[in-house]
Amino acid sequence: MMAPCTSLARDESGCPPDGADATARDQGPSSVFGLRAGRLLVRFSWFLVPSFLQGRGQLRPATLRPTAYLDGMRGAGAVVVSFGHYTTMTYNTHRGWGSDDNYYNVIRLPILRLVHGGGAAVALFFVISGYALAYKPMQYIRKGDLDNFSTALSSMAFRRAIRLYLPTMILTVSLACIIQTGIYDWGRRVPENTPCFSHLPYRPVALPSLSAQVGIWVPAFAGSFVLFDWEWYRGLSYYGTGQLWTIPAEFRCSFYLFLIILATARLKTIYRFLTIVGIMWISYINSRWELVAFLSGVLLVEWDLLRGAHVATPTREKEGDSPQSTLGDVFWHLFAILGLFLMSQPEDGGITTPGWVFLTSLIPEWWADKQQRYWQTPGAVIFLLAVGHSRWWQGVFNSRFAQYLGKISYSLYLVHATVDGLFGYHFKSWAWDLTGLEGNAYHLGYAMALMLSLPVVVFFSDVFWRAVDIPSVNFARWYESKLVVKAD
Repeated sequence: MMAPCTSLARDESGCPPDGADATARDQGPSSVFGLRAGRLLVRFSWFLVPSFLQGRGQLRPATLRPTAYLDGMRGAGAVVVSFGHYTTMTYNTHRGWGSDDNYYNVIRLPILRLVHGGGAAVALFFVISGYALAYKPMQYIRKGDLDNFSTALSSMAFRRAIRLYLPTMILTVSLACIIQTGIYDWGRRVPENTPCFSHLPYRPVALPSLSAQVGIWVPAFAGSFVLFDWEWYRGLSYYGTGQLWTIPAEFRCSFYLFLIILATARLKTIYRFLTIVGIMWISYINSRWELVAFLSGVLLVEWDLLRGAHVATPTREKEGDSPQSTLGDVFWHLFAILGLFLMSQPEDGGITTPGWVFLTSLIPEWWADKQQRYWQTPGAVIFLLAVGHSRWWQGVFNSRFAQYLGKISYSLYLVHATVDGLFGYHFKSWAWDLTGLEGNAYHLGYAMALMLSLPVVVFFSDVFWRAVDIPSVNFARWYESKLVVKAD
C-alpha cells in the first residue's frame, strides 16, 4: 500500500514529483506560503471569470423544466429593471408618447417603452412569483396527495425568508462598508447641468465610524420584515438601492399566498377558484395590486394543471412539429400583444397620452396606489397567460441567452443599482466629457456609457450569483434539513 501524498506539489498521478518535498523543505515556510497564496490567487482569478466563459456545464439542460420559460421571463425582466434605472437617470422616461409637445421620441411608444419599463417588469415578477410558489403545492392538491402537499408548503414557507433576505443582507452590509470607505462617491461625478444629475438617487454618506453606519443599517434591515404592515417599506433605499422595496412586498405576499393555498387545499376546484377570486376582489378594492398579481399566479397554475399544459420540453423542437392550430397561435399572439400594451401604461401623463386617455379615465378615484399599477398588473397576467399557451413565446424565453439571464436574475436585480453607483454614473460622466452635452452628442454619450455599463452589471451579477445567491439557496436547504423531524 502506497504512503499518502502530503506535499502541495503533485504530478498527474496525484503524488509529488521526485525531490518536490525536499525542495519545499529546503525553501522553508515562506515558499510553502507563497505556493498556497499563488494557488488561492489562481482560484480566485478563475472564479471571477463569468460562468458562461468557464465551460463548466450547459447554460441550459438538454431537457427543460415545463415552466423553464418563467426563468427566462424573470431574466428579461431583471434586465429591463436595470436598463430602466440607468435610463431614468438620463431621461424623463415616465411620460407617454405624445403626452405633450416634448415627448414624441419612438422609445415612448407602447410596447417599445417596455425596454425601460421597470414598473411593468415588477408587476410581471409578482405574477411569476405567485405562479412559481404555487406550482408544486397545487400539483399535490390536484393529485389529492395532502401529505406531500403539507411537506412542500412547510418547506417553502420555512426557507422563504432566507431565500429573499440572506442575499439582500450580504449586499447591503457590503455596501455599508463600501460607503464608509468613501469609494461610493467616486462613481458619482456627474455634470450638474444634465438631467442625469437631477435624477440621481439619494446618496448615502460615510459616517464618523463604521459602528455608526451599522447603527443605521440594523434598523433599516430589521424593519424590512414587514409581514403585517401594508405600507410600502423603503428603509433599505437609504443605501441607494431603491429597487429593494420589492423584497418586503415579495415576503409579505408569499406568506399570504401560503396561507390562502393552505386554507383552500381541501376545497373542490370550483370553490377554491371562487374563494381566491373573492380574496383578489377584496385586495383590488383596497388597491393591493401586488397581492392581486400573486394570487393571479395561483389561478394561472390551476388553469394550466387543469388543461394538462406541463410536459417536459425538449430544448430543440423537431422541425415541423406544430401542436397548435394557426388560428389558435394567432389568437395567443394577439393576446400577448394586448398584455404588452397594458403593461406599457405610462407612469405620468396617461390622461393626455394618445391611446391611454380612455383607459386612464377608467381608473377609479379611490385607487390609492400609483396609476400605472392599475393596468400594468392585468397586463402582466394576460401576457403570462398568453405565453403559457404559445410555443413561440416560450421558445423566446427558453433560449440560451434568456435562460442564462434567468439564472442570474435575482442577483442582477439586487446588485445593478450598486454597480451603477460605483461605475455606471462615472461612465456617463466620462462619455459626456468626450461627446459633449449638446443635441445628439448627449444621446451618443449615453449610448457609449450604456455599452460600458451593461457588461459590468452582468459581470458582477454573475459573480454575486455564484458567490452569494447559490450558496444562500443551498444554505437554506441545509439549515432546514438540520432542523426538521426525521421520518422513522
